[in-house]
Amino acid sequence: MDFTIPENTQSMMRAIRDFIQHEVYPLEREFLNTSFRDMLPLLVEKREKAKAMGLWAPHLPAELGGQGLSLLEFAHVSEELGRSPLGHYVCNCQAPDVGNMEILMLHGTDEQKERYLAPLIAGEMRSCFSMTEPGYPGSNPTWMGATAVKDGNDYVINGEKWFTTAADGAAFTIVMAITNPEADRYLQASMVIVPAGSPGFKLVRNTSVMGETGSDYASHAEVTFDNCRVPQSNLLGPEGAGFVIAQERLGPGRIHHCMRWIGICERAFDLMCGWAATRQVAPGRTLGSRQIARTWIAESRAEINAARLMVLQAAWKIDQAGSSAARNEISLIKFYVAGVLQRVLDRAIQAHGGMGVTDNLPLAYWYRFERAARIYDGTDEVHKLAVARRILRGYGDT
Repeated sequence: MDFTIPENTQSMMRAIRDFIQHEVYPLEREFLNTSFRDMLPLLVEKREKAKAMGLWAPHLPAELGGQGLSLLEFAHVSEELGRSPLGHYVCNCQAPDVGNMEILMLHGTDEQKERYLAPLIAGEMRSCFSMTEPGYPGSNPTWMGATAVKDGNDYVINGEKWFTTAADGAAFTIVMAITNPEADRYLQASMVIVPAGSPGFKLVRNTSVMGETGSDYASHAEVTFDNCRVPQSNLLGPEGAGFVIAQERLGPGRIHHCMRWIGICERAFDLMCGWAATRQVAPGRTLGSRQIARTWIAESRAEINAARLMVLQAAWKIDQAGSSAARNEISLIKFYVAGVLQRVLDRAIQAHGGMGVTDNLPLAYWYRFERAARIYDGTDEVHKLAVARRILRGYGDT
């Protein structure tokens, strides 16, 4: 494995770090204390600046308007962007749009690419992804209640979804629904594009998560499909291929998530070190408090370094052999890096004392928002059991 970073990628990383520090960090106080929708005019300005600087859509091929990075190269860039809650958004590589772009690029028809992919790449619209349902485990994409039934030239979709991230203000959703109920469970679901204005599609509400409801892109919604009718030409890929496409999306998606989390860890680490080095300590308590903070710093540095190497190795394997060959590595980084993220954030908050739980810094926001890292895309426990099961097969366990 060679993790050498090409010079062009290093140059982009330096440009991104400078851009984030000087253009995006100053926006964070407003982001933490106002609505996302109120910030849109300012964010549009920053997005145009990122586009002009050649930092736009780094995950996409150059011929589509991106920067042509491999998954391994984008992993490094994603870490830099992850240092701010707004980093990925200003460079148009934010979830769920980043995954939807990849799905449309790989499986969209020419018409779908023109109508949906091109505006996504240009930053002219946003999208969302509707898979998780109330009452069904989100970690099992083969088990859901939503259906898409053929009627003439249309699909009629019925079902309820929640945690549809960024549905508020999205131009369309990619919904996963059962189209072939009699098929093998891995071939039952399909992905269908549903424009937001389709009759029968309804955004019920933005869900309050850890006390925050959010707005526009920074939100999670409950949505319903009530006899929602869309043309069968809105099908993405072959009918019954929803699970396969979802797995293609999740492999690189977990690299994106994990490197973003490492970027968060690095920012939290910087804040913790800066605070520990300069904070005022009560007389007589200097030695004890400083020593405790130093153990947190050492533990965090070791865990972040280990997590990064694990993710880069997984990204390298995906680039070399595909997501299926890297199943264990993908599951391992999902639960390991999520755990590191929680521990580093907790230490950084503790080091800052009362300041740590305020929204003067992004630490408390990340602590609230990223707690779900151990739940979405499969809970920690599901990934641990899946990895252990595959490992034990090599020892004869059936």
